[in-house]
Amino acid sequence: MKETMAMRAPLLERLEELLDRGGTKKDVALLAVSAVALGFSFFAPETLPFNPAWIAIVLCGAPIILGAVIGLVTEFDIKADVLVSLALIAAVAIGEDFAAGEVALIMQLGALLEDLTVAKARAGIERLVHLSPRTARIVRDGVETVVAAEDVQVGDVLRVLPGETVAVDGTVLEGRTSIDESVMTGESLPVDKAPGDEVKSGTVNQFGAFDMRAQRVGEDSSLARMIELVQSADAGKAKIVRLADRWATWIVVIALTAAAGTWLVTGEIIRAVTILVVFCPCALVLATPTAIMAAIGNVTKLGVLVREGDALERLAKVRKVAFDKTGTLTYGRPEVVAVGTIEGSKVDEEQLYSLVASAESMSEHPLGKAVVRGWEQRAAAAPGEAATAEASAAADAASAAPALARPSSFDMVPGRGVRASVAGRDVAAGNREMLAELGVDGADALQAAALPFAEQGCTVVLAALDGQAAGFIALADTVRPTAEAAVRGIRTLGVEPVLLTGDHAQAARHIAAQAGIVEVEADCLPQNKLAAVERLEREGAPVCMVGDGINDAPALKRASVGIAMGGAGSDIAVDAADIALVRDDIAALPHLLAISQRMMTTIKLNMGFSLGLNFVAIALAMTGILNPVVGALVHNAGSVIVIVNSALLLKWKHRGGSEASGDASPASAPGAATALRDLEPDAEAA
Repeated sequence: MKETMAMRAPLLERLEELLDRGGTKKDVALLAVSAVALGFSFFAPETLPFNPAWIAIVLCGAPIILGAVIGLVTEFDIKADVLVSLALIAAVAIGEDFAAGEVALIMQLGALLEDLTVAKARAGIERLVHLSPRTARIVRDGVETVVAAEDVQVGDVLRVLPGETVAVDGTVLEGRTSIDESVMTGESLPVDKAPGDEVKSGTVNQFGAFDMRAQRVGEDSSLARMIELVQSADAGKAKIVRLADRWATWIVVIALTAAAGTWLVTGEIIRAVTILVVFCPCALVLATPTAIMAAIGNVTKLGVLVREGDALERLAKVRKVAFDKTGTLTYGRPEVVAVGTIEGSKVDEEQLYSLVASAESMSEHPLGKAVVRGWEQRAAAAPGEAATAEASAAADAASAAPALARPSSFDMVPGRGVRASVAGRDVAAGNREMLAELGVDGADALQAAALPFAEQGCTVVLAALDGQAAGFIALADTVRPTAEAAVRGIRTLGVEPVLLTGDHAQAARHIAAQAGIVEVEADCLPQNKLAAVERLEREGAPVCMVGDGINDAPALKRASVGIAMGGAGSDIAVDAADIALVRDDIAALPHLLAISQRMMTTIKLNMGFSLGLNFVAIALAMTGILNPVVGALVHNAGSVIVIVNSALLLKWKHRGGSEASGDASPASAPGAATALRDLEPDAEAA
């Protein structure tokens, strides 16, 4: 017996493969021919030597029966196609050829509608698969060679010409250009790139040619990771689909029992056949995965990649959203938030800022680069206050690249700061230890003036001019502009936000207050975040964890739903998560939560409608009101209705919270001039 089954398996698999071949065009053609044949069967049955309905039975019904047989033999799979096959065979057996052809035609039409809906839902994310470049230009010993993209190795030097797609992740070595990164970030404006900047696979070089060094190739590249997420988006894994399949099995048993009972009681086999026709649970089985895939297609337009439908089902039950701080609620990079001077310094804030930025212009330290970047943003923004548009445009053009005074001497002191001679002045910028080692006068007063900012979690750079304490520059990780609106939108859905961060308590509370989060847990190591998620889950509050770093991976994996910042987040965090935010935009979270809840409502409506329609139809069939032909129309019309209802999720929009409008980049975040008003030390903040 086992040997016989083993011999049959390859043949059945081959038959299944043949059933899957073809495509939409072939399906439409078969449906068209079958519909014409049914038309002749109804209006001119004598046109052919046989009933034209048999064309529809063969073209549309045979695949259904064959699929049911394969499912029964290989997996003992008793589902909708089994009942449909029984209805077809029974209708043919009693001479109702037109009813049999009609059932087959409408069932295949419903299947085609489902396929089209799913295809439309997945179209947005499957575009990523076609973005993978097939070739790359490798430069070796000055010779340029075109090779297959999969043959690129880490460390290879690649040349990318205008209009070409970047094949792998890497760093620009030579040349300046603008890159279209919309595939990864959703931003339509190109991003300027210079030596040292990172470029990602799948992005498009627009203007200038450049050379780059490959760093992440093949399956490790950014585009490959996104494609892996796309290919794993499978609604068939959702628990709600398995539930529908289980119900469908019971419905098959009930339908067979009802049909047999009706035949025995009434003695009319046509009523039994009608029951089999109307009681097919196809709407219950088909419409559910369609709703899931439609919801996935909806959020894809916002730069959200869902790995499986089960994640959306679990997300609908979430009652807590736990946020990481750095790189999630914030940008994860320091920005100048305040500049201050002390009494007797004899310089104003602008002069101090300019001198310190000039000294830091030769530094490779992230804080030094942040000071220079902040000064350039502030200097570039100042002319925007011109009285007329013409004056503003001219001023912007003149200050597009503000020039800092070049230091005549520069010395970097590891672990302390920098010293430089700028415009004839001795500038020292660093920490308290550096000023103490230099014997700077007024260092204690300067430390006291900067203390309120330090207590708020800022990193403070102390500055001295010509041996005298002059002022300070405070830097901090800035909150994303969309954070507060996203948190507010999440709360309106009945979900409470929580902040889990490794930062110290004062900085955590300050960021939480800006984002509107009340519940805060600070000084969290990875194991602390994991424990916090487990505790909340035990308390009966399913948790959605949102993070971006390696330290968030355990919590992302343990939470009911893990959401990773897919653009800037680490590979490990993305792999551990169920959902990825490709644009690094948490503004999409309220919509994501809302559509998961809406999806579950749609699924329940589909199930209720399908079951209700089936039971009403079977009652009418038992009393003889419905015949097989009308029964097939009623039942399959219900299937089409629930599929269309699911398809409405594709364009559904959440109206109650913040709309995902695209996060601003750090470069467009408020500069120091604005931040001076946003982060003034006061009693409450300190």
